Amino acid sequence: MTDLRQHAVEIHEQFSEQLDVTVDEIEERLETLVSEYRVPIEEARRSVVSTYLDEADMDREQLSGGGDQAAEVADIDAPEEWLDLTAKVVELWEPRADSIAQVGLLGDETGTVKFTKWAKSDLPELEEGAVYRLGNLVTDEYEGRFSVKLNSTTTIEEVDEDIEVGDDATEIEGALVDIQSGSGLIKRCPEEDCTRVLQNGRCSEHGEVEGEFDLRIKGVLDDGDEVHEVIFDQAATEELTGIGLDEAQEMAMDALDTEVVVEEMRETVLGRYYRVTGPTLGRYVLADEMETLGAADPESVLIKARSL
Repeated sequence: MTDLRQHAVEIHEQFSEQLDVTVDEIEERLETLVSEYRVPIEEARRSVVSTYLDEADMDREQLSGGGDQAAEVADIDAPEEWLDLTAKVVELWEPRADSIAQVGLLGDETGTVKFTKWAKSDLPELEEGAVYRLGNLVTDEYEGRFSVKLNSTTTIEEVDEDIEVGDDATEIEGALVDIQSGSGLIKRCPEEDCTRVLQNGRCSEHGEVEGEFDLRIKGVLDDGDEVHEVIFDQAATEELTGIGLDEAQEMAMDALDTEVVVEEMRETVLGRYYRVTGPTLGRYVLADEMETLGAADPESVLIKARSL
């Protein structure tokens, strides 16, 4: 049995009682995403499952086997899980698509998490600063960032209490020993509410699009005991490397190759010590704040990078 077939069988077992869908149909969807759009299998699987959730608009208990799962923000560490959450609306953002009714940040004593409430769910409005008991949320993940979705089966009950939202920031110090693939000058999907990085000019969700340039570094910090994967967004990358977006585009245009940008970044930052502070989402630490501490031994850094 091929890997795609195995994934298709597992998805079919999850949905067979609720959907009139065959293993072959599921495998065909996976094959399209993986072969035509070069989507990694785990992301393709999540996309297919998400599509079936939207199409079926099912009851949470049918999908999860029943029962409530009360959780805290810190417990959210996997996609496609259903849970109940009591949390405060920390911040509301402007939705970037008509399909989204509200988007923002929820928080409890253990940290914060992004939420999305779909327009078609026809749920009551959440108010910034209010505390709610939210039932039947489903978790999602993209590039190590976890979030929760409110759907038509979600229940919303306002709670007459306050929550002191916890700080989930992590601080690490170490030598930057590797810059991973997908760093430097990249292109993201320009569609509303989509920030996916393009692969060969294609978005895994929207197909072939004219991307928008962005900067990021996916780095590895070694603190002497273990390694930590860190993501630096555009602002953090510019601060870290001294290379701005316009300059990076000019470099790539002159060389007719975007790889010159990440190579320049490697020469600038690899082997230096940094202190990074930010939330941990999935396996990544997101660099909100950072400080340069000094230089590491080049030979030891090279040995570490080759071992990753």
